[in-house]
Amino acid sequence: MDTSAIHAKLDQIEQRFRYLQEQIADPAVAANASRLVELSKEQGKLQPIVTKYQRYKQILGSLDQARQILEDEGSDKELQVLARQEVETLQEQAKASLDDILNSLVMADDDAVGSIIMEIRAGTGGEEAALFARDLYNMYVRYAERRGWKVEQLDFSPTDLGGFREVILSIKGQGVWSDLGFEGGGHRVQRVPVTESQGRIHTSAATVAVLPEPDQLDIHIDPDDVIESVSRAGGPGGQNVNKVSSAIRLEHVPTGITVNMRDERSQHKNREKAWRVLRSRVFEYYASQKRRERDQLRRHMIGSGDRSEKIRTYNFSQNRVTDHRIGLSLYSLDKIMTGELDELVAALKDYERRRRLQQL
Repeated sequence: MDTSAIHAKLDQIEQRFRYLQEQIADPAVAANASRLVELSKEQGKLQPIVTKYQRYKQILGSLDQARQILEDEGSDKELQVLARQEVETLQEQAKASLDDILNSLVMADDDAVGSIIMEIRAGTGGEEAALFARDLYNMYVRYAERRGWKVEQLDFSPTDLGGFREVILSIKGQGVWSDLGFEGGGHRVQRVPVTESQGRIHTSAATVAVLPEPDQLDIHIDPDDVIESVSRAGGPGGQNVNKVSSAIRLEHVPTGITVNMRDERSQHKNREKAWRVLRSRVFEYYASQKRRERDQLRRHMIGSGDRSEKIRTYNFSQNRVTDHRIGLSLYSLDKIMTGELDELVAALKDYERRRRLQQL
């Protein structure tokens, strides 16, 4: 790894951080609330890396001083012994510090996203696929609760046996995108369905999409580009559902993206939720276009969110879950389905961290 190139990159980040500090202190900028928030967010994202880099440079400075003592033939012998020991210690500290900086550098964008929209849909397999989609939903909710994150169900479509044709939820909390951003793709289950009378193992599937939920400041959607339709929600919910037009459908004309929201009886609440989902989908649409332009290998990246990609298999008879992207099998499916995803998440994050470091 080219250390000089890394230092040059870190110098650029430090210069950008100082520029942001100057801009934030400018009274003209302070008078512009949206601009101030935008600059403050960027500064906050860079600050941990800059702080670590400044500490790293202090270690390098001390290392240079110790080496000068060693190279000075007139130095006291005892002082040279101490300097030699200090050089060894500082070299280890410098390496550990730089490794820490690089890990922060390649994962900083992921760590900065504190809110996601997760969409889980039943795939092939009929009612069993819908039950599996419900099981995945419960797994992620339990994991989120263990992490202390806030979960909000935005919309769901149930089946007669209690499964989900689809469910959309918002999860907010520190590290949520970093941990769950790799869950997007095809999930396959192998088990004996509750509807199977002869005990045969069936294979069913569900798809998961994970989208960063942007702040309104991160993406602007022109209301003139959105067509809104209002209708009756239909389905269970009493007379109110049949009489009041509360379901909302939004269509973003430039991208063709549509969102249907019918979870709430309130038209206002459905509209608010629909706009949140629309912003996330449009944000991801344009972000994925930029990623493709920047790197044609993006679709091969772990956690690409490609819904046709089979990323994981859950084999209940063997109590085994296999993540096909990293070739990892864990024989603790019973615990994983109760939300104990830590080992799996850690392995995926480590794989991605090493991959990004190689590309840095």
